[in-house]
Amino acid sequence: MSGSLIIQQPGHAVVTDLGRFRGPRYGLPVNGALDQFSARAANILTANAENDPLIEITALDFRARATADLLIAVTGAPLTLTVGGRECPQWEPVSVRAGETIAVRGITGGLRAYLSVHGSITAPELLGSCAPDTVIGFGLKLAEGTELITSKTVPPIKQPYFDLPLFRLGLTKPDFSTHPVIDVTDGPDLEEFGDTAELLFTTRYTVSPRSNHIGLRLGGALPERQSSSEVLSRGVPVGAVEVPSREELLVLHRGRGVTAGYPVLAVVTSRSLNVLAQARPGHTVTFRRTTVAEATAEHRAAMRELERLRTTVNTVFALLGTGASPRWPGLMAANN
Repeated sequence: MSGSLIIQQPGHAVVTDLGRFRGPRYGLPVNGALDQFSARAANILTANAENDPLIEITALDFRARATADLLIAVTGAPLTLTVGGRECPQWEPVSVRAGETIAVRGITGGLRAYLSVHGSITAPELLGSCAPDTVIGFGLKLAEGTELITSKTVPPIKQPYFDLPLFRLGLTKPDFSTHPVIDVTDGPDLEEFGDTAELLFTTRYTVSPRSNHIGLRLGGALPERQSSSEVLSRGVPVGAVEVPSREELLVLHRGRGVTAGYPVLAVVTSRSLNVLAQARPGHTVTFRRTTVAEATAEHRAAMRELERLRTTVNTVFALLGTGASPRWPGLMAANN
């Protein structure tokens, strides 16, 4: 049986997933959830596949009414989550009864939150992804009255089933800071900046209000390219740190074009890209050099933590008879 959410206050929310991984070969940005760790965690907490569609809520308040009994989870930046007027925890599964309103208010410390619904949300796809693309005008636009269909409903789950400290589910919430330290590896054009490249690691940069899903613009002391030769347009990775003008740094995020003609001073690690996704205008950023090996180890550690959470959540859901991920069909059979 399916249910739905009726949008009452969309704010700047969009329906997205982890991204259009087939997009770059066709010249399209990968896009998708900017804070990938929080998005993955939200889907895992509701026993969905990690790449299922969910709602990314940016900065502004959001409200939606459930038409059926649902199970949700909200992750990401600190905020106030209420369901039917009662305050509920983040980073944990939350039961919603038919007719109740889900409200996300007062996002602080970060910029983005992620709301996942057990059974996921139905959304149109392009090249295997529902991630919005503002350049080509693709994506499910949310407005007051928009109905988001879910593929499953669940019986209300009452306490004490989920009245547990977060660590009992095996997940450590990320730290949210107004002065984050961002890890970067050396970029292919680092040497072109000579001694001024060290400014990247000794300067505290301020996030500009002109930042968006395409890239973060950062004000501060800028390294200067010592060469005057032309830089040919070429493929650039998500996380590339460029100096496109004498006014600001640009860190390319998931909505970036797949090619650019600016020198790449450094590349932000995948873990730190999640941190940058939560940087608000006015926050200050400090860069720290790391190695590819260290960055890879941190990424793998985060994925192992999410996999442990997946195992725990599916075991709990199966024991409650709520339903488990298709990856664990045996759990449901064993308890029916």
